[in-house]
Amino acid sequence: MTDEKITYDIFPNGQGFYATYDGHHIGEITFVRVGGNKIIIDYTGVSEKYRNEKVGLNLVRQAADFARKKKCKIITMCPFATAMFSRYPEFDDVRFLHTR
Repeated sequence: MTDEKITYDIFPNGQGFYATYDGHHIGEITFVRVGGNKIIIDYTGVSEKYRNEKVGLNLVRQAADFARKKKCKIITMCPFATAMFSRYPEFDDVRFLHTR
């Protein structure tokens, strides 16, 4: 399977993205906006058949791009998104850093 056959779209409620391949829903990432400038990613899931195809990573990228456009920072509550934020420095600009 090639990545260009997978499409990524925002949910109608604006609280996440979903991935489709050949018309089938294969993954999603959901988030909640908190206040005016934060997003909490609470779930990322990909159909088992499509794991290791970078669908999950690309869903996290979609959420990060959304946050950049909305000038928001991201808090990751989902273990997968947390792992991607730790592994890839491309998310550093949208990572919410708690300061006291």
